[in-house]
Amino acid sequence: MANTIIDKIWDKHIVKQVTDEVDVIYIDTHYIHEVTSPQAFAGLNARGLKVYRPQNTIATADHNIPTVDQHLPIENGLSRNQVSTLEKNCKEHGIELFGMGHEKNGIVHVIGPENGFTQPGMTIVCGDSHTSTHGAFGAIAFGIGTSQVEHVLTTQCLLLSRPKTMNIVVNGSLGKGVTAKDVALYIISKLGTEGATGHFVEFSGDVFSSFTMEERMTVCNMSIEMGAKGGLVGIDVTTLQYVSDRVKNLTIEKTVEWLNLNSKEDAIFDQVITLDGTEINPMVTTGTSPDTGIHIDSRIDSSTRNSKKGLDYMGMQSSEMIAGKKIDYVFIGSCTNSRIEDLRDAAKIAKNRKKADHVSVWVVPGSNKIKHQAIAEGLDTIFKDAGFEFREPGCSACLAMNDDKIPSGALCVSTSNRNFEGRQGDGARTILASPITAAASAITGEITDPRTFL
Repeated sequence: MANTIIDKIWDKHIVKQVTDEVDVIYIDTHYIHEVTSPQAFAGLNARGLKVYRPQNTIATADHNIPTVDQHLPIENGLSRNQVSTLEKNCKEHGIELFGMGHEKNGIVHVIGPENGFTQPGMTIVCGDSHTSTHGAFGAIAFGIGTSQVEHVLTTQCLLLSRPKTMNIVVNGSLGKGVTAKDVALYIISKLGTEGATGHFVEFSGDVFSSFTMEERMTVCNMSIEMGAKGGLVGIDVTTLQYVSDRVKNLTIEKTVEWLNLNSKEDAIFDQVITLDGTEINPMVTTGTSPDTGIHIDSRIDSSTRNSKKGLDYMGMQSSEMIAGKKIDYVFIGSCTNSRIEDLRDAAKIAKNRKKADHVSVWVVPGSNKIKHQAIAEGLDTIFKDAGFEFREPGCSACLAMNDDKIPSGALCVSTSNRNFEGRQGDGARTILASPITAAASAITGEITDPRTFL
């Protein structure tokens, strides 16, 4: 019998078993956005097909939209065309769209959970690699390619190979200034970018049990950076409370059904990795891969994870201290760290302080709901008083698909999820970090241990 939560959810969604290893899997929820859906709809329309279950598809505009003056038409022609194409396709096929300016608009992996669309036990896909974020709810969630987007639109199913299972256990208490982002970067530094390839990961142990849902989303978001198909956390009281606050008429029977999906104590995983949370300090990356993370009070290491090419691109020297490195930009946002808890944490550092004169700082909330909540709590005023720019929702400087690009050669401390060459703009250099590390670095103008301000 299936013992892990991964196996249980998988088995409940099998429409047809093709071979011992390949199944047709039903998809509960399909998220789409303006970048990977146009080609899929074009294929659909070319064959004269309709979306099979439009009520199971949720659309938003996020990757290409500007984060300033959203009340004005999009200036960039390509971005404007992609957003208008999404609007046209959704209207033709009866799909609910949270377009730019809509009260529910925001980054796809932010609006799903906050509006109650993401729920435990689901299978969830999107044409975006960081769909793994939704696994925080005890769901199988993963990114798919454009051809698969078309397949889900037409059939609400996918032909998939059953993944291997991995359990990453982190016990012990986290120290001062250590966040979920640091935990994620620490795990990736240990496993490498291919350490979980072919696996779905369940994160368990004291650390994840104590995390809020937003912290769990951060870790599951980053699971893709260790090569995993996706990552999830088991269902508990924290999960149920978050969902019940957002889903009407949630029954006791449904919550019991969800809880029964959890992995049994004797669950057998293909691989188990155990780590000590007390050994984790605030982390920052040093090269051009998410697995180049080191403790912020450490020296840069020219190990196999940190290639000479990567260090040269970053302007880093082996054996030098990472703390104290002068920076040019700070970006607080992305589907990894743009939720209200992230903004609150950054605001605690920024309050009654000023950014360094030579640093540009962008704070980009993950959704309109988060933006309005931040304003209601006065966080926007704290950021503005500190010299930070508080912008409108969108993917922003996570990736160079919109106007928010980091200039060539500039060094940016970013709360996003990837740091490969050119990710934030041609020639841009990226240091991945937590919101409090980013905010602390903005104040001093150099890579700074956030514990200095705590």
